[in-house]
Amino acid sequence: MKRHMPDRRQILQATLGMLSTGLASTIGRTQEPTPRGVPSSQSPVGEPRATDGDSRSQPDWEEQLTLTVGPAKADIVGTDDKALQAAIDSVARLGGGTVRIQPGLYTLRNTLHIPSRLRLLGSGAETVITKIASEPVALAADSDWYDQEITLKNAESFRIGDGVVLVVKNTNTGEIDVIKRTIVARSGRRLKLNEGLRKNVWLSASPTCAAQFPLLTSERTGDVTIEQLTLDGDREHNVPLNGNHSGCVFLQDCSRVTLRQIEARNYNGDGISFQVCHDVLVENCHSHDHAGLCLHPGSGSQRPVIRGCRLERSAIGLFWCWGVRFGIAEGNRISDNSNCGISIGHNDTDNVMRDNEITGSGRVGILFRDDKGGRDFWPHRTTIDRNRVINTGDGIAIDIQGRPQDVRIVGNELRQTLAPPKNTGIRIGAEVGRIELANNIIDGFAIPIDDRRQPQ
Repeated sequence: MKRHMPDRRQILQATLGMLSTGLASTIGRTQEPTPRGVPSSQSPVGEPRATDGDSRSQPDWEEQLTLTVGPAKADIVGTDDKALQAAIDSVARLGGGTVRIQPGLYTLRNTLHIPSRLRLLGSGAETVITKIASEPVALAADSDWYDQEITLKNAESFRIGDGVVLVVKNTNTGEIDVIKRTIVARSGRRLKLNEGLRKNVWLSASPTCAAQFPLLTSERTGDVTIEQLTLDGDREHNVPLNGNHSGCVFLQDCSRVTLRQIEARNYNGDGISFQVCHDVLVENCHSHDHAGLCLHPGSGSQRPVIRGCRLERSAIGLFWCWGVRFGIAEGNRISDNSNCGISIGHNDTDNVMRDNEITGSGRVGILFRDDKGGRDFWPHRTTIDRNRVINTGDGIAIDIQGRPQDVRIVGNELRQTLAPPKNTGIRIGAEVGRIELANNIIDGFAIPIDDRRQPQ
């Protein structure tokens, strides 16, 4: 029997018919894009199982490993960094869990290193972590950038395991190099460090070494929670250390970190500082009486949330560093800081500050910095919403410098009760771009709004 074979015209007509039918079925229906590598039919996991290598979908376990540390009757007994770090490392080795620090005074000779998937939990005001005093000691011999040892003029106060900071002037750039290391061995005044120097430490640059370090630090980690601790930096007996390197809490290159109900006080630098860290939540913390900044969301940090905190009696309360984006600061009390209540600047875009109370700032309540150096380095699309800025020393309640665009200042209360009225409510620099001012109460200022832009 001879079979009928369709010709090319029939095949083409049939193909076009199928394509038109498929197209018609999608008209009027919006399709959500499917994430790369995820099947379109994938539904949320209702009852996840622990699957090797799957960190995205995990059960909510009722019980996980918890170790206690304390002066007595604890899994690990001790009140120094060695006892605390031993508990932290033990929990980390088994995949994560909680280290509970019992009430007591804990004195550190080195920073506590917090790994991923760890919760560090104290007892609030009853759990106090502080550090030994530090005094800079001069070096007695040159060390090159490839060396792993230094020689001090006097090494009597140092022990193996101490955290130290070397400070030296860079002979090429003239800038100050800060080198953080740990002492791992010694022979008299010669100290071996845990890593090579990677900077020249020459006597011609007057280098010093001091027992200075963050109380808590976490670097290149994720899913860390630190709660209910009192951290005292003993500012009076410690040398200063810049907040780009240290603080009561110092985080570097981390993701998904929660800091909750922490009191950070008396650090000769910053209280809480994090650099290039994403999705950090700082909630109900009290940071106060530091030489530097109360709270320092550092360079490149994305989506920080600062909520319900008290930031007091330091140089600046809240300092948005460089390139901090999509952050929220809400419901905070920021008071009696000698320079600014809040400072925002270089590439800090798309941030929101709302429902904060800023009182007693020495110079400026909220400062938009003019961080020059590039073509477009200003804090665009900043929203200042429903804040109260009260009694700003001899300065300005809100000072907008540089060239920010699309700034919203809406529903704020700016008041000056000091007599005689001599300050400015809002100062707008000559090069500021689009700005929305609406529904603000400005009372008690000699100049409510000083707009220095040229009329369009």
